[in-house]
Amino acid sequence: MDYIDYYKILDLKKDASIDDIKKAYRKLARKHHPDLNPNNEESNKKFQQINEANEVLSDPEKRKKYDKYGKDWQHADQLDAQEQQRRQYQSQGNGYGGSFSGGDDFSDFFSSMFGGGGGRSSRKSPFKGQDYSAELQLNLTDAYNTHKQTLTVNGKQVRINIPAGVENGQKIKLAGYGAPGMNNGQPGDLYIQFNIAEHPKFKRKGNDIFIQEEIDLYTAVLGGEKIIETLSGKVKIKIPEGTQPDASLRLKGKGFPVYKKADQFGDLYINWRVKLPTNLNAEQKELFLQLSQS
Repeated sequence: MDYIDYYKILDLKKDASIDDIKKAYRKLARKHHPDLNPNNEESNKKFQQINEANEVLSDPEKRKKYDKYGKDWQHADQLDAQEQQRRQYQSQGNGYGGSFSGGDDFSDFFSSMFGGGGGRSSRKSPFKGQDYSAELQLNLTDAYNTHKQTLTVNGKQVRINIPAGVENGQKIKLAGYGAPGMNNGQPGDLYIQFNIAEHPKFKRKGNDIFIQEEIDLYTAVLGGEKIIETLSGKVKIKIPEGTQPDASLRLKGKGFPVYKKADQFGDLYINWRVKLPTNLNAEQKELFLQLSQS
């Protein structure tokens, strides 16, 4: 696996504070966000690396492992266990000398201890590889449709199928897409969290969608029609006469798709906002006066 310098990705020194990491992440994430760099593969790759670096360095435990073991940090728990075993052998006058300190010497030891031949191969136990975590930014319209996306995890591209209806904060597991196992152990898993940005018009609550639409006073009083934009396209709505301000209308099945349930959708709720006329002339004011007295 290629070594990724997380400090270099975020343009930080190794003694950077948590606040430094957060500031650097926010700055770079805004710069390389896919919404600001559409169809830019290089920027998308950089964005994924920035998320990955932040995932590790903002977590004190992961950062400690990364600082100690470098490119082999995903195997920290297994390596600590092997180090403890080595010390037991050494205390009995057997086994290996020295200790783990990271860097090139450690990597050579890592390869010989777990990857190549050795006098104690019969004692090696299989270890499952480290799990990976990644975040994927989506727009609401992206989450509405089943589609494919490619993300970069530890320098490797992973193409995933995203089912329609995923929720903000939802996580999925891709078995076997984590770090390689050790001593013929199973590979780890990849956990992907979806972060869905808020939409300026459509407000999602579960599988239902809520919107506000404006109508004029005359349509509210006399009734009429209005074309409404939904996530699945435009629909023509009949507005009954006497529609009150803040009245709601429900369109069944025009909401958000239900996750992994084909042809099932939530509902769309329309809240009517009545716009009152302004700058009335004398004749119009007289007509309203007559109405008020009738």
